[in-house]
Amino acid sequence: MPTATAVEHITLSEYETIRLPAHALPEAVGERLWRLLDQNGKRLQVSFPSPKTDHQWELTAQGWVGQFSLPHQMQLNIRPKLPIARLFQLWEAAYDLRLAHLGDGLTTLDSIPAFFNLLAEILARRVLRRVRQGLQQAYLSETAVLPYVRGRLLPRQPAATSPTVQLACRYNAQTTDVADNQVLAFTLHQIARSGQCSPTTQTAVRQAYHLLQPAVTLRPFTANDCQNRSYGRLNQDYAVMHALCRFFLENTGPLLDEGSHAIMPFLLNMAQLYERSVANWLQAHLPAPYHIKAQESTTVGLNDELRFQIDLTLYEGNGRALAVLDTKYKTPERPSPADISQVVTYAKARGCQQALLIYPRALAQPLQVQIGDVQLHTLTFGLDEPLDQAGETFLHQLQTRLNLLGTNMSTDQIREN
Repeated sequence: MPTATAVEHITLSEYETIRLPAHALPEAVGERLWRLLDQNGKRLQVSFPSPKTDHQWELTAQGWVGQFSLPHQMQLNIRPKLPIARLFQLWEAAYDLRLAHLGDGLTTLDSIPAFFNLLAEILARRVLRRVRQGLQQAYLSETAVLPYVRGRLLPRQPAATSPTVQLACRYNAQTTDVADNQVLAFTLHQIARSGQCSPTTQTAVRQAYHLLQPAVTLRPFTANDCQNRSYGRLNQDYAVMHALCRFFLENTGPLLDEGSHAIMPFLLNMAQLYERSVANWLQAHLPAPYHIKAQESTTVGLNDELRFQIDLTLYEGNGRALAVLDTKYKTPERPSPADISQVVTYAKARGCQQALLIYPRALAQPLQVQIGDVQLHTLTFGLDEPLDQAGETFLHQLQTRLNLLGTNMSTDQIREN
């Protein structure tokens, strides 16, 4: 039972710091937060009561938003600074989805839990509809000993132990127990265990899962398993469902607590969401012959001693790298020396003369400087306006920067695209 003075809900916004009286957060709960969210991924910075913190708990959100259930019926909620409707646009771009028909319903959402609940309901309803239509099937090769020939008769037959004829055969059998459906079942199982859904959505999730159970084996999948799958005319609707599965598997636990108990937080990495949405928007809207490569690995040194993972690299049609772009979700007054050194190093590693730092809001002190043979600029892919409008503004900024290199990305190309 919670103590009389313990808080039941801890609420803060991303990158916000709050302090709580020492008695408001049981020490065991604070230690759990520290172990699972501070030491395991730096999702939340936890400072214990000490003279440095005026003997209070100090919690600082680190760019992750979501909710996290704690012992004693307590809950941590980290809210985004963005309106939920804008967050939804970022999410659509980051996960290559277009669910614009939900736009009106988004205006009623006021929290990350409501956002999670909406997406869980969308997935459950789509699975229910697919089950009614018939699940995707495939032919899988099986081997069995049968009293008749089916498929191909195997050359080595089992020794006769009875007067009944037994024949070893290999044949193709049609089944719904395939990865396309197993991903759906595992994700629904994880959502049902998370405890994050409203009663109505939880019912839909459980119903969808139980309808899959007789036809599908439950086995674990990762978010990466939901990508690069093949879709055709008969299973095109699986693309959206698998994208939703990827989202839930990336952002929903479990984390291992003390012992072997698993807890299921829902925490969304806003910096990663911003980076992906910018990358995917540019991939969809850059005019030919330009294209973007995301998360490109580059090595430096005679023996590849150094390896860099570059957020975005802009290429011409001939394969020449024009610029490296590094997205920074947090907005400082001016770029830090570390960020400047990083992106200039990336540019030199790729042989580019243009290094761009991208921020969600205009900086108070933007930069436009020459560092050796590299031109460094700060640009804005804003979050204060609709995504497409922000993207168009960014493309015009990008055109201005690239014109310094004599490229021919014209305003007409951008507008027509």
